[in-house]
This record gives sequence, structure tokens and C-alpha cells, in this order.
Amino acid sequence: MNKRLLHWSLWIIGLLGLLLVITMFSLSVGSSKIPFMKIIPLLFDNQETTEKIILLNIRIPRIILGIAIGGALSISGVILQGLFRNPLVEPYTLGISGGAALGVCINIICKLNHLSVATLPISGFIGAMVVVLLTYSLGMKKGILKIQGLLLTGVMISFIATSLVMLLMAMSSSQNLQGIIFWIMGSLDEPDWILISIMLVSSAAGLIIAYFFYTDLNALALGEEEARHLGINVERTKKSLFLIASILTGVSVSVGGVIGFVGLAVPHVVRLFFGSDHRIVLIASYLVGACFLVVCDTLARTVIAPLELPVGVITGIVGGIIFVYALLKSNRNV
Repeated sequence: MNKRLLHWSLWIIGLLGLLLVITMFSLSVGSSKIPFMKIIPLLFDNQETTEKIILLNIRIPRIILGIAIGGALSISGVILQGLFRNPLVEPYTLGISGGAALGVCINIICKLNHLSVATLPISGFIGAMVVVLLTYSLGMKKGILKIQGLLLTGVMISFIATSLVMLLMAMSSSQNLQGIIFWIMGSLDEPDWILISIMLVSSAAGLIIAYFFYTDLNALALGEEEARHLGINVERTKKSLFLIASILTGVSVSVGGVIGFVGLAVPHVVRLFFGSDHRIVLIASYLVGACFLVVCDTLARTVIAPLELPVGVITGIVGGIIFVYALLKSNRNV
């Protein structure tokens, strides 16, 4: 076996092991502590104990959702940074989070969430996809997807969506305002297994589909002209990658709210350790993003237990520190 592939395989096994350790730790800590040795027996115990209910109804759904959303946002970050050849681009740069937040605001103000809790993620996804279609259509010129124009359009649409959200918040009642703010800050407290399953399947499918484009991403890193000379269908690749990243981000935001810095910081850290070859960057980013978000969610629900912090607050603080460290370290290596 190629030495590089062997090295990467060992790293992937190590990251999977780290994710398992973090998962077991997250299952055991909280306002009700459960010893490591009791977790597996509890899951197979026929008795409905309090500890088993906590594991099955609270902690396991949150961990699965954390793995799925953390991985999806990280993959989106890798794709968009490779597509735009800009290390500061993240999944929310194109206004996807603003569109989702606007959809949820309208839902809460119109009290559609009283009909069903599922209307919140549906509204968020619709809002995100409306922004994606608008950004895509404005970025298309004569059948060519203009990357820089797409970025500028996305940023401006993001500002407009955010301003509209702030306008609606200013006009909202205190009860509606609290619901909007809590959603915008992000949370993995989602007990609906249908939504969790959709998020998990979307996340895994996104990783698998994105991996088929690792050659294209490596070629695009050299520039569009060089990629064309290497035989890459650049326009088709750009459209496909943009669609993959947008759907992953839209589903993640609609289920978990706005959880920042995952798609920005994680790809930087991964490239710092593994280089820029997307054969390893995609898989490693998914696993590191999953580990990162599960750790942040564990901190969010234990730092001031029994109260809970929004996970977006933790990812913003921790992710920001990691991002600055990664930038400083990469600058020293230049």
C-alpha cells in the first residue's frame, strides 16, 4: 500500500476512535452522571429506568445530530473554500443561514409552529433554498457561474436577510422574540427522530457525493483555466459543488439553527495537519467537525448545568480561538 494512503488510513482510524471516546464521554456527563460501564448495559436493559430514558431520549439524539450537522457543515466549508479558492468563505457566507432565519422568523410570527413543531425546520429549509436559488440565478451569466459575482451576491443577500430578521424581531412580541433568538443561537435539542434521520442521511450522502469530486477540487485549487487543461468540466463541477454545499447547509441550519464557525474553522485545522489533498481533507473534515460539535454541545449543556447554553455560543468562542491559532501557525510556516 502507498505510504501516504497508509498514513491517512491510520489517521482516519484514529479520528474514528476519538469520535467514539468523545461520544462515550458525552453520554456519561450531564446534570445526571452515568458511569461509562453502565451505558452499554442500560441500552439493552428491558427496564425503563430514568437513566435509560435520559440516554435514549436526550443524549443519543443530540450526539447523532451533532455528528451529522458537524460533519455536514465541515464538508460544506471544504467545498466552498475549494470552489471560491478563498479560506474565509464558510457555509453561511452565501446568505443561506440568513434565508433560513428569515423563514423561521416568519413562521414564528405567523404562529405556524403551533400547528406542528416540524414546520420550523421546513420553514428554515424553504427560506434557505429560496436564497440559494436567488444567489444562483443572479450569479449565472450566459450559462457560466461567475464565482466572484456569486460570492458578492451571497454576501449582499445575507445582509438583506439579516436586516429583515432584525426588523421582524423589533416588531415581535417578547414571546416570539425569545423563540427567534433561541433558534438563531443554534441548538441540538431536537427529539424528532424523523428530522434526525433526515439530517444523518443527508450528511452521509453529502460526504459520499462530495468525495466523487475530490479530483475536481484538487484541480480547481490550481485555477479554473488549469482545471480545464486537466480535462475537468469546470462549469458542471461548479454548479454541482455549489448545489451540494447549499443543500447540506440548508438542511443543517433548518434542523439545528445557526451554528457558526464549524464550516470555517474545521477545514483550516484539517489542512494544517493533512495538507490540501481533498482525498483526505473531505473525510478528515467530516470526522473532525463531528468531534468538534459533539464536544461543544457537551460543554453547552454541562458548563452551567442544569441550565443550558446555546451551542452556537460555544462554537463561536472555541471555533474563533482555534481559527486564530490556525491562521497564526500557518503564517509562521510561510
